[in-house]
Amino acid sequence: MFISQAYAATDAVQHAVPFYETSTFWVAVAFVTFFVLFGKKMGGVIGAMLDDRAVAIQNQIEEATRLREEAQDILASYEKKQHEALKEAEGIVKAAKQEAERLAAEAAEQLDRNLKRSEQLATDRIAQAEAQAIADVKSMAVDVAMDAAKRILTDDISAAKANALIDDSIKGLEGKLN
Repeated sequence: MFISQAYAATDAVQHAVPFYETSTFWVAVAFVTFFVLFGKKMGGVIGAMLDDRAVAIQNQIEEATRLREEAQDILASYEKKQHEALKEAEGIVKAAKQEAERLAAEAAEQLDRNLKRSEQLATDRIAQAEAQAIADVKSMAVDVAMDAAKRILTDDISAAKANALIDDSIKGLEGKLN
């Protein structure tokens, strides 16, 4: 089997087509001719396309850099605003604490004043009640003394003498009233 293939191969070499009659040769010739004729123009066009692409990429890089810088500026601005807002919030909290302390102190003072006023009112009422009690006791003592004097006088004094005492008392009152 190998021998028959070897004979067939030698027959093929003997009947080989010259290289210029093959399609591969003509494709290579067309390729070389195309680049010889249009190579300079194609190089310029391809170079211009690559240059345009490079310019577009450079513009995109510059735009990205500008946008990045803007974003950093905006970030810095917002961080500053956040910092200021935190300071303001701390100030508000501090002011609220001071106001609460002031109101608590004021409420304590008001309570103290109210307690002192209530204590004074209670003291005044007690003094008034004592004075009223003393006046009631004196009045009652006067009534008891008058009743006792009346009994003593009615028992010991005659009617004529009692009328004379009453008349003297009435005359004494007229002098005191004028």
